[in-house]
Amino acid sequence: MALITFTNKGIYCKQGDFYIDPWKPVDLAVTTHGHADHVKWGNKGYLCQELTKPVLLQRLGFDLPVQTLPYNEEISINGVKVSFFPAGHVIGSSQVRLEYKGEICVVSGDYKVEFDGISTAFEPVKCHTFVSESTFGLPIYKWLPQETVFGQIRNWVSDNHDQMKTSVLVAYSLGKAQRLIKNLAGDVPIYVHNSIANLNEGFIKAGVDLPETIRITPDTKKDDLQKGIVIVPPALAEGKWMKSLHHAATGVCSGWMQVRAGRRWRAADAGFALSDHADWPGLLSAIKATEAEKVYVTHGFVSTFSKYLNEIGIPSAEVVTRYGNEDDEEEEILKEA
Repeated sequence: MALITFTNKGIYCKQGDFYIDPWKPVDLAVTTHGHADHVKWGNKGYLCQELTKPVLLQRLGFDLPVQTLPYNEEISINGVKVSFFPAGHVIGSSQVRLEYKGEICVVSGDYKVEFDGISTAFEPVKCHTFVSESTFGLPIYKWLPQETVFGQIRNWVSDNHDQMKTSVLVAYSLGKAQRLIKNLAGDVPIYVHNSIANLNEGFIKAGVDLPETIRITPDTKKDDLQKGIVIVPPALAEGKWMKSLHHAATGVCSGWMQVRAGRRWRAADAGFALSDHADWPGLLSAIKATEAEKVYVTHGFVSTFSKYLNEIGIPSAEVVTRYGNEDDEEEEILKEA
């Protein structure tokens, strides 16, 4: 019997009687990470990697019934061995490994294979069945090395400073923001929106080494912002607050900027192809490393990517889920802002 089935509530493990990233309330939700399309309020219990707990508490409520598990440690749920392995997507993101009577299944959630300097590096896990995303599952999506992209951002910030412009980077408050903070810290102060500052505090309390940032408040002076880097969620990218800044220049950080087709591209001054998802080569390398006999593709360019996997001899099938991409995550940021 298969270890997982795809139901109207989410990915279900019948043998263990739990769901992975369900989108409807269930008794036990095994959670890959804290983005809004993968974790919902209303479950009776949650199991996640220990660094995901601060995110769940911040977003869903501090009285949430959450059990945690470190990476590479195993527990048994109704006879099913469950463990978490790094997905490299955001801090605490995990691939969920299930084992029952010799059968191994891995549900990856969202992932990227390039180490970003702050999330635990992606670790391939051998299995019989692998569930993969395909957010950027087209050959056109091939990321430049991270340090090259950060070099572009640093040069852009420096040019803005010379022109007396305020550098505003638009990034999701979970994942991209912490990545920017970690890799841009040192030269100038970094100012962050409340939604980012709140998550940072939770991570720091959990032991994550994050550089110091400055929370933006009503008392923050616009002249001070002009001297540093400002990081805000997409909800603020085109609001009144942005228009009140001194000669603001906005840079959108998103994988969609690879083809300059993001819906915010024309309204921004710059776009940087920085993604927390695997690109086309990354998806293929990750899947091949699992040596899986069957791959389920859950969201993104599912048709194209699944078809290609079948063409190269990796049995694959498309699965309809309610998981989304970075644009869907933005909707949750709109609620937070």
